[in-house]
Parts: sequence; C-alpha cells; structure tokens
Amino acid sequence: MNTPGPDDTQLYRITDAMQLLRLSRSLIYDQIRTGRLRSVKQGRARLITANGIRQYIALLEKEAEEAA
Repeated sequence: MNTPGPDDTQLYRITDAMQLLRLSRSLIYDQIRTGRLRSVKQGRARLITANGIRQYIALLEKEAEEAA
C-alpha cells in the first residue's frame, strides 16, 4: 500500500503527517504548538492540511539555506 502524498489528500491525521515528515508524534505536536506546522480541528480530531505540510517543508528548506 502506498503512503498518500501531499497532492493526493487534503487533510492528514497526525499519524499520516508523522510518516510523511518522518517526525515523532511529540515533535509534530511541538511544531503545531509553536505555529511552524499549521493544522485544523474537525470535531476532536487535529488534522494537518496538505498546504500546511508544503509550507512546513518550505520553511525547513529556507532555514537550511540560511544556515549554509
């Protein structure tokens, strides 16, 4: 079974975002809490938008370029 990519799905559960970003659950929640990774709530579920994942990756790339 293939893991969905950012272009296939619009909303990701935390476990899906963990797989896509290769981050731990606690780090995902830390990034959400600090505003670096955008999320939405639907009922009791916390979901990460596909755009939020793309923006987070762009942020990491920008930070890597600035550090070089």
